[in-house]
Amino acid sequence: MTDALQLLKDKAEIQETILKYATGLDTRDFALYRSIFADEVDIDFSSYSGQPASRMTGDEWGQMVQRMLPGFDATQHVLTNFVIDVDGDEATANVYVQAEHFIANSQGDNSHTLGGYYVHKLKRHGSEWKIHATTLNVTWNRGNRDVYRLATERVEAGNQT
Repeated sequence: MTDALQLLKDKAEIQETILKYATGLDTRDFALYRSIFADEVDIDFSSYSGQPASRMTGDEWGQMVQRMLPGFDATQHVLTNFVIDVDGDEATANVYVQAEHFIANSQGDNSHTLGGYYVHKLKRHGSEWKIHATTLNVTWNRGNRDVYRLATERVEAGNQT
């Protein structure tokens, strides 16, 4: 395979890996979601949460997501404007995100929307690309931030959708 063809193949596979991020979340296919992460992953959502970045296992990250996401009535993560730089068996992907989170409630708006971009660091593992680090950079948000707490409480009470 020529270098140019290999680069195109790598970029397509990386984009597909990242699209599984949104698909896994929105369809609640947590096995699919977990499959795109390395065994150790650096997660940095500090631009939204204010909490420092942390290193954890891919399983721990998947479990954290499962403690909240099923509590929503619906979510939709739209990923666009992929800019992917490949350097051998490593890559960086900058991806725009708009993430909608919906839960019917009597404590304010039923939704919260985040806008911004992810920076994903990936490495080749055999024939697959895996995310080793992800940073969420929130540039705007609107709506009821309390929906995350409400979704978590719903899951903890066993009332997930």
